[in-house]
Amino acid sequence: MASLTKTKKHLGFTALRMAVTSHFHAINDNRQQSKCDYSQTEALMSAFACMYFQEPSLAQFQLRMEEELHKNNLRTLFGVENIPQNSQLRDIIDAIPSEELAPIFKDFFERLRRHKHLEDYAVFPNTLLCVIDGTQYHRSKDIHCEQCLHKEHKSGEITYSHSVLQGAIMHPNKKQVLPVMPESIQNKDGTEKQDCESNAAKRFIANLKKDHPRQGFIICGDGLMSHQPMIETIKDNGFHYLLVAKPGDHKYLFEWVNAFSELPSLEVIDDKGCTHQYRWKNDVPLHGEAQAITVNFLEYHLINPEGKVTYRNSWVTDFQISEQNIIQLVQAGRCRWKIENECFNTLKNQGYYIKHNYGHGKNHLSYNMYLLTLLAFYFHQIFELTDGAYQACRIKAGSKRYLWEVFRGTVRFLVMDSWEEMMDFYLNPDDYEVTKTKKS
Repeated sequence: MASLTKTKKHLGFTALRMAVTSHFHAINDNRQQSKCDYSQTEALMSAFACMYFQEPSLAQFQLRMEEELHKNNLRTLFGVENIPQNSQLRDIIDAIPSEELAPIFKDFFERLRRHKHLEDYAVFPNTLLCVIDGTQYHRSKDIHCEQCLHKEHKSGEITYSHSVLQGAIMHPNKKQVLPVMPESIQNKDGTEKQDCESNAAKRFIANLKKDHPRQGFIICGDGLMSHQPMIETIKDNGFHYLLVAKPGDHKYLFEWVNAFSELPSLEVIDDKGCTHQYRWKNDVPLHGEAQAITVNFLEYHLINPEGKVTYRNSWVTDFQISEQNIIQLVQAGRCRWKIENECFNTLKNQGYYIKHNYGHGKNHLSYNMYLLTLLAFYFHQIFELTDGAYQACRIKAGSKRYLWEVFRGTVRFLVMDSWEEMMDFYLNPDDYEVTKTKKS
């Protein structure tokens, strides 16, 4: 336990929750206040609490606890005095523009930066790897809104969906991924053409620059991103790029590279007997058309001791490639899988219910619920990175899923005065005397 990170005050639950509350309070409320039973902050925080405990029905548990004990964990942990009914909660959140939640992601990023945690994520000095990818979180043949993307099938049936272009800070040697404010892939008012991942990526990059003007980033993406307009967008915003480039998408590029009888290369055999083969070429034309930009090309093969290629990939970048940085660049490029596994897979399959229909709404509800879930995930990633007590809980539980089953069970039957008390109760149960409160 001695190696566990000591919890930093400004990155603990109380500090982060108060920060979120402050941002919720700052959102303009256009409702007629004399007719409002619940504040926007109470609605947002109640929904966030559900996402935080990965429990879609948490509010109902708390309402029942309020009836029995006249006290509940939404009040003690999240500062919610009045708990909205689900229908009222959805109506309030549906009316809040999603961009109003963006400052929270920036706030958390700055807290991590100020406390030096982002230094460990730097791939190169003052340069963070931001992996971007699209994912779908709503799909239905019946439920839809004006912002939904739609696909008409040959049968005439229409499928409606919501997707986002998500970005996350990551490092090859760190398990935790740190999400940034995503960009919604959705139809806009007054436009006939459907939105797409590439357009959303361009908006995302511009917003990333606006939010973090002095931070260096490497934008890492799949083959959909490795075309000239996207590369120019990345460069125009002062960022680096490291983008997958496949032979089928870049025939001219690969013909040009393969025309050389020999390329700069490096071969490394690790202690398991696996062979890592690297080759590269600087100043390669991206395509064969006029005004083609030049890029730097790198390729990697992983060969097992039996001589079978178990992984291969290739990328284009603006970094001048040499034997001194080729391994770092390949490790960064291979890191892209983490947005699928550590981010999307976790959100979809590890208890966050990202595809659960909490209510679609007419305006912003569906996307806002995605953002609140993402913020809950961000909280947990920060705890895994910085909170010694939470790290001790993870070790004791053995798995993240089991740990949150324990926490959910605790809030259903006991009222805790603080999040810190809840973790301590799990770590040191013998120090607590639990009494059962009966209705009189």
